[in-house]
Amino acid sequence: MTDATPAPLFTAPIEVRWRDLDAFNHVNNAMYLTYLEQARLDWLQHLPDDWMDAHAKPVMAASELNYRAPIHWPAQVEVQLFCERLGNSSMTLGHRIVDGKDGRLYCDGRVTLVWIDPAKGTSVALPAAIREAVDNAR
Repeated sequence: MTDATPAPLFTAPIEVRWRDLDAFNHVNNAMYLTYLEQARLDWLQHLPDDWMDAHAKPVMAASELNYRAPIHWPAQVEVQLFCERLGNSSMTLGHRIVDGKDGRLYCDGRVTLVWIDPAKGTSVALPAAIREAVDNAR
């Protein structure tokens, strides 16, 4: 992601909790994935139509995180989500974790989600609600 990063598809505020810290007194690297998961779920739950059902559920297929600066407690961060790619059964969401007050960049990267039929374990078409949400945000 660069300074030319487009407006976010969705922004989720996250309050850093004391328990998120590690022995170095900053947010543990594993918590970044938790923050990203929370932001993705917040976005999906804000969609007006169904983004999953009994035959189509998202799973994370890949993740890339670039740690730019440590997050210290107390802090309010924002997770910004960007659609980088829509495929037939998957999407790549770019993300940025920034300071909620001054916009300082803590982390950026991307995750790839694939929608699968959980009973069959095979990929299925990306739900229309996802495509519509991305189209409406552009």
